[in-house]
Amino acid sequence: MRIAFFALLPRRVAPALLLAVLATACSNDDATDSSPAAPTRVTFTQAGLYPEGVEYDGTGQRFLVSSQTRGAVGQVKDDGTYTVFADDPALVSTIGLRIDENRRQLLVAVSDPGYNASRTSLPTQRKTAGLAIFNLNSGQRVAYLDLGALRPGQNHFANDIAVDAQNNIYVTDSFSPVIYKVDTQGRTSVFLEDAQLGAPAGAFGLNGIAYHPEGYLLVAKSNEGALFKVPVNNPTAFTKVATSQSLVGADGLLLQDNTTLQVVTNAQAKVYRLTSTDAWGSATVSGTFTTPPQYPTTLARRAGADSYVLYSNLNALQANQSPPVSQFSITRVTF
Repeated sequence: MRIAFFALLPRRVAPALLLAVLATACSNDDATDSSPAAPTRVTFTQAGLYPEGVEYDGTGQRFLVSSQTRGAVGQVKDDGTYTVFADDPALVSTIGLRIDENRRQLLVAVSDPGYNASRTSLPTQRKTAGLAIFNLNSGQRVAYLDLGALRPGQNHFANDIAVDAQNNIYVTDSFSPVIYKVDTQGRTSVFLEDAQLGAPAGAFGLNGIAYHPEGYLLVAKSNEGALFKVPVNNPTAFTKVATSQSLVGADGLLLQDNTTLQVVTNAQAKVYRLTSTDAWGSATVSGTFTTPPQYPTTLARRAGADSYVLYSNLNALQANQSPPVSQFSITRVTF
């Protein structure tokens, strides 16, 4: 959940023109947070919002949340005040978020699962995988990259984002067995495509992703409950991380340190803390945080140590619950 991305560019920009755009790597996880005291829980009210992604902006002292139903990205203060941070016609449904604190930019995974009635059109439903970039101060769009166009005949759902030490960006696709890459020149490509990473139609496959500073990605596969280790210099040599713990419903990932990974399992309503002593060849559970049955999705780090999990209530959305859920929470994780 880590990077420095594109310098501010015109609102409409072709990927080929995204030149000299990546700077020194920086992680929001390490951003300074000067707030006096971190709350145990932040609850905000927005009927039918159904956020999936969350990040914490220490400079702005706010959480940022996405929305599967509205598309707009919102900001949430500790007192529960919600306001729209960024909106744009390209944001059909917003999923994973990543902050580039160094350049004050926000990266947003964009999909179309069919929940945004005001923007969804049949040609794009389950066919959208995009990456949108916003100025973190103004909320203005910097760029939009159509990743799904790399595989036009497949279903798509851009889900989560990670960045490596060389400032390359990686985006998972839950409906195709694909991880996309955006290099330092803004060029898009398929980084890894393998049938082992696929899922049955309608099921979520690849999901959360995190970059490990020793040169590999850790990637969750929801339907299988598996975790994969993918070397950035040789992605086809990926391996499954051995563990006795079922991670079915694995969603967001947060690398706490080189040997510790937090994994949200939405259907299980748990956050697992995994520990590895062999460079993520295998992992064991060293802690479990149980959440309410409100479909926890992903994590944000605050003040360099505390992690917070988002209760998305997406299970209610998927069940077409009426009236829609109005209250959503971001809660500190304790093991």
